[in-house]
Amino acid sequence: MPATDPQQQQFREWLAAVARQDAAAFRALYEATSPKLFGFALRILMKGEWAEEVLQESFVSIWHNAANYQPALAAPMTWMTTIVRNKAFDALRRVDDCVEIDDETFSQEVVDALESPAPTPLAALQLTSDAAALAECMKRLEGLHRQAIALAFYHDLSHSEVAEQLKLPIGTIKTWIRRGLERLRTCLSKWENA
Repeated sequence: MPATDPQQQQFREWLAAVARQDAAAFRALYEATSPKLFGFALRILMKGEWAEEVLQESFVSIWHNAANYQPALAAPMTWMTTIVRNKAFDALRRVDDCVEIDDETFSQEVVDALESPAPTPLAALQLTSDAAALAECMKRLEGLHRQAIALAFYHDLSHSEVAEQLKLPIGTIKTWIRRGLERLRTCLSKWENA
């Protein structure tokens, strides 16, 4: 197995311990990853209290599903970020389904929120459109270029780790990733202008 990022290796070890119901490992994993995962949830939900709730639900899910984590399929942060993303979109759907206006709670704060120029939770759903565009553009890359980019960005591997994983020179990997990112940038700009 190739050398891995020490932080990712630590996360893998904590997840394995959490799978055995190790509360100390769970706490360490939470302390190390929750700020980044909270920020990710906040970008989707736009409200701190919603992001906190989603983060809590996500860590409950991580606790119960750690045994299902498969290191060969995703880096630990990628796996946990996917859980947070799914919980955040579930929360957006719940909010959409449950919004009611009641005279007693219809305060000036609500009026201000409705008139706010800040993005709404529905605007956050644009992220799914962006993800679809990225997936479509990734499909257009050559197989090995796509694999190199996926290993680097979805699995949080360094260029040297990607080179080791694919059994190729690091210069080749750097070139493939650079060219692949240029092609993605071009494809995404065409997607946005379409």
